[in-house]
Amino acid sequence: MPDRSLLQEADVSDAELAAMVAGQLGEDRVAIESSSAAVADYDLHTLTTGARYWVDGTARAPGGTTRPFRFFVKVVQSWERSPVFQEVPEEMRAEALEMIPWRREPQVYATDLGDRLPAGLSMPAARHVRDLDDLSAVLWLDAVDTRPVTWDVARFGTAAYLLGRLAASREVAPVGEIGSVGNLPRRYAAGRFAGQVLPALNDDGLWHHPLLAQCFGDRLHDDLRVAAAGMPGYLDELDTVPVGTLHGDACTRNLLVRAGAPDDEFVLIDFGFWSRGPLGFDLSQLLIGEVQTGERAAADLPAIEAACVPAYTAGLAAEGCDLADEVVARSHALLLLLFAGVSAIPFELLGGPVDEESMRVAGERAAGARFSLDLVADTKPLL
Repeated sequence: MPDRSLLQEADVSDAELAAMVAGQLGEDRVAIESSSAAVADYDLHTLTTGARYWVDGTARAPGGTTRPFRFFVKVVQSWERSPVFQEVPEEMRAEALEMIPWRREPQVYATDLGDRLPAGLSMPAARHVRDLDDLSAVLWLDAVDTRPVTWDVARFGTAAYLLGRLAASREVAPVGEIGSVGNLPRRYAAGRFAGQVLPALNDDGLWHHPLLAQCFGDRLHDDLRVAAAGMPGYLDELDTVPVGTLHGDACTRNLLVRAGAPDDEFVLIDFGFWSRGPLGFDLSQLLIGEVQTGERAAADLPAIEAACVPAYTAGLAAEGCDLADEVVARSHALLLLLFAGVSAIPFELLGGPVDEESMRVAGERAAGARFSLDLVADTKPLL
């Protein structure tokens, strides 16, 4: 008998499940023989994810053949349901909710984006998208059979090329408008940067915390404050950069390699920050994502950077957008500084234990911040 009780309100009827399985298996119809749900383990907490499940089972096709099926079921929610939201000052909550728009992912999965993506990029098929209530929704996605890969410099370059194609694609652009919030850098600067990052940079008492005092140090602290003070001018520069479509969180975890697929193809997942914004934006999270989580040493950044910028520019050109390398390099440098450099303070670690692991992660975060400062210093201003 089917046992999907774990899903509760995120479940579908047996008839709906049969239709979804038929679509996944490429059959006109199937009969469900078994199905079960299990929690999908994941080692990173995200504010807008309420739950993750695997649904596995078997189905009998018209010819009598029994075949397995698998879905990834994700519950997305407004982050006002997260305990972390209670720490946001009352006067900043409306803006904070808009900065992390939980509805964007189900909206993207409900489109035909998969048919519009440039060759080399794909996304899981969404078989079912439904609101659960005013603050949450459920996604039933075809499971992606992945293979473990090494993210070497060549793979980063390939991903950067495809992200450049995504950014400039005329086919993708109409779907990109789903997440458009106007001027994205200025929106962030007026929101989290002004409300959390800047006050923290100017709070000398906070910088006595061992993770900041020992891993960031006085010189980096001073340099970050100088960079933050110069942000109005940097935002003026970013205003001159052409706009494209952004995945919004193009870290290596969100670029899967399907089992049996060649190395130059990726499956995009997690569209919560899908948007439109300055070209070069997706390079930031591609480059710095593993450093932020402590999975990669910041010492790797120069080599990855050197490969990613020209590859991204080549991707733009493949879609008919000829933008000079130095413009992409400067845009990327400024975006990296804003979203990951001056914003590198490890807030999530400051309330926890100060141990070898937290010191290591904070140290890599600090090294990433220094890299972003040096990158801005080494690139040519646009104004």
